[in-house]
Amino acid sequence: MAAPMEQNRRGGGRFSRCPLTMRSWWGFGVLLLSVSSLSPASALLEGLYCGKEVCYDVLGVTREASKAEIARAYRQLARRYHPDRFRPGDTGLEGETQETAHTKFLLIATAYETLKDEDTRRDYDYMLDHPEEYYQHYYAYYRRQLTPKVDVRIVILVTICAISIFQYYSWHSSYNEAINYLVTVPKYRIQATEIAKQQGLLNRTKEKGKNRRSKEEIREQEEEVIRDIIKNKIDIKGGYQKPNLSDILLCKIVLFPYYLTNYVVWYVSWVYRFTICREEYGDEEKLYIIRIYMKMSKAQFDTLEENTKQSFLEKQLWVKENYEAYRKEQEEEMKVKMATDPRMKRYRRWMKNEGPGRLTFTDD
Repeated sequence: MAAPMEQNRRGGGRFSRCPLTMRSWWGFGVLLLSVSSLSPASALLEGLYCGKEVCYDVLGVTREASKAEIARAYRQLARRYHPDRFRPGDTGLEGETQETAHTKFLLIATAYETLKDEDTRRDYDYMLDHPEEYYQHYYAYYRRQLTPKVDVRIVILVTICAISIFQYYSWHSSYNEAINYLVTVPKYRIQATEIAKQQGLLNRTKEKGKNRRSKEEIREQEEEVIRDIIKNKIDIKGGYQKPNLSDILLCKIVLFPYYLTNYVVWYVSWVYRFTICREEYGDEEKLYIIRIYMKMSKAQFDTLEENTKQSFLEKQLWVKENYEAYRKEQEEEMKVKMATDPRMKRYRRWMKNEGPGRLTFTDD
C-alpha cells in the first residue's frame, strides 16, 4: 500500500504543475483582453498634442466635424478664454481664474492647431485608433514639429543663390588680388606703360587755372590706366581667372540640360568619327587625350604654356605606350632631382636627426 501511495504522490507531483501553467496562461489572456479593450483615451500621452485631453473634447466637436465646424468652435472658445477678454465671474466661467483661463486657452489653441491641418489630424486620429503604437506616435508628432514650415523648394533655391553669390564674390576678390599683384611686377608694368604711351593715355598736357590737377590726382589716373591695360591684355587662368557668371552654381544648374545635350552630341560625334570611321586625331583631340591621361582638369591644363603643349604633341603622348614611357621618365627625373637638391638633403637630414614632433633646445 505504501508503494501505490508513493506512486500517486509522484504522479500527483507531475500533474500538480498543470494548474500553475493553466493559471499563468489564464492571467496572460486576461492581460491581452484588458489591453485590447483599452479606450482611445488611454493612448493619450503627456507632451503629445493635447496631452491627456482629447482634442475633439476640448473644442466640443465630434471626430466627424468639418474644418468649418472646428474653426467655429475654436473662435467661440477663444473669445471666452482669451487672456485679454477673460472676465472672472462671467456666465459659464464660474470658478475660473486668470491662470486657469490662460491654461485653458493654450489647450484650446493646441487642439485647434492639431485639428485644422489635415495631415496632423490624420496622425492624431491614427493615435486614437492605435494606442499601442506609441513609438510611432512620438515619431510622427516630432517629425511634424521639427519639419520646417517653409517650402523645401524655396529653401533649396535660396541656398543655391547664396552659394552662387559667395562664389562670384570670392572669385572676384581673387581676381582683384591677382591684378593688384601684377601691377607691382616690373615686367608687366613696363609693358602696360609702353602700351598706354602708344595709345596717348599718359601724355601729360599742361593744365592751367581751376582745371589744373595735383600730382597725386595725376598719379592716381596713371595707375588706373596701367591697371585697366593689364586687365584687358593679360589672360589670367586657373584659380585667379576673371569671374564669369556662367561658372557659378546657379547658372550651371539652369544650363545643365544645355551642357548635357552638348556632351551627348560631342560623345556621339567622337565615337562616330574616331571609332567607326577611323579618322585621325586632330591637335585638339590629341591634347584632350593627353589631358585625360594626366588626370588634369581643363582649367589646370589651360594654365600650361603653349611650348609645353607643343612638346606633348611632338612626343606623341596621346599614344598610351608613349605616355607611360614619358611618365616613368618624369618620375626618374624627379627622384634624381630630389636626391641632388640641397633643400631635400637638408630635409632628409632633419627628418633623420630630429624629425617632426621632437623638442630641441639648440640655437640655430
